[in-house]
Amino acid sequence: MAGMPCRIEDTAPAARRPSAPLPAALAWIDDELDALRDAGLERPARVREGRQAGEVCLDGRTLVNFGSNDYLGLAGDVRLTKAASKGACAEGFGAGASPLVSGHSRAHDALERAIAGLLDVEAALVFPSGYAANTATIAALAGPDDFIASDACNHASIIDGCRLARARVGVYPHRDLAALDTLLGGARDARRRLIVSDTLFSMDGTIAPLGGLCELARRHDAIVLVDEAHATGVFGDRGSGLVEETGTADGVHVRVGTLSKALGAAGGFVAGNAAFIHWLRHKARAWMFSTAHPPAVAAAATRAIALVAQEPMRRLELRERAADFAGRLRHSGLDVGGAEAQIVPVVMGSPRAAVALSEKLLGEELFVPAIRPPSVPSHKSLVRVSLSWLHERHDLTRLAEALATHAR
Repeated sequence: MAGMPCRIEDTAPAARRPSAPLPAALAWIDDELDALRDAGLERPARVREGRQAGEVCLDGRTLVNFGSNDYLGLAGDVRLTKAASKGACAEGFGAGASPLVSGHSRAHDALERAIAGLLDVEAALVFPSGYAANTATIAALAGPDDFIASDACNHASIIDGCRLARARVGVYPHRDLAALDTLLGGARDARRRLIVSDTLFSMDGTIAPLGGLCELARRHDAIVLVDEAHATGVFGDRGSGLVEETGTADGVHVRVGTLSKALGAAGGFVAGNAAFIHWLRHKARAWMFSTAHPPAVAAAATRAIALVAQEPMRRLELRERAADFAGRLRHSGLDVGGAEAQIVPVVMGSPRAAVALSEKLLGEELFVPAIRPPSVPSHKSLVRVSLSWLHERHDLTRLAEALATHAR
């Protein structure tokens, strides 16, 4: 039952040691931490006990969990645990080397084939994380002689990939195709033009205009790279994401994604044309110079992809409940922006207002994290509701009522 103390195992970690005074060379950190506290931007370090689920045990207290990206409820699924256990027994846990040397196992090969099958593309490449997949791929595709057009609300991994590329970057207002058209028109002198965008934006739950992006790419001879991190498993008849849902596969050249959200595992991937993937193996530094992620994790992710095909009701029911929930909040007069999916923000404005609302919800045994800079602009701080298939309708009713009471 939410609110009840969690059972803490005897093997719980020891209490953290108190912080010692900083050495003189790092004394400035105290001032920076004070500034974070004063601005309402300090983050707690919470400890979770047990599995991710519809309820979560944080710091010894059970709460209804609206802070996870476990959209299909697979992160704690015993079937993934069993697949990982079998994978570890067969191939050990650590990969032992980079994929380019000897770390690419049969489990990784099976996973890459499964990803390619799910997305209906020729090939895929698995990375240690979705963050690494974005940064490495963008930096491989573009350089100082190139131009990148990036949506203003793109994930930090895309932003950092643009920085690593050292290309000229133009940031267009969120989903503004006219502004993107202008940016691309002014970059005719670039060796390559690259459009990068999330498909489902993680902070506001909005969806990229993929058809428009592809049309502009054709007009300006540009490459289209999209990140399906929050859409994989949730959208499309096969569950492959919004590229499938919107019928834009022919216009999207590169698809990046993660195995850690709806698929409940870990790692990232890049998928597309086989020749492109083969080229990327020679250019993606985060893939070339990182030890491969554990084969056991790859085995769990492969099992999750099979479950996405076998249990389509999870994504269908999730999307139906998300639409009903967002509609209920709008009816209550709350600002949920343009939310169109399982991510539903409640915009509060200031960081302090978002933190205050999150704390009030915590008092009602509801875990809904406050999202503040640098994730969003300061004046658009919010609490983000991340829905999971594991949430029952009564959970959503309870949260909607609490938000209507406390978010005014």
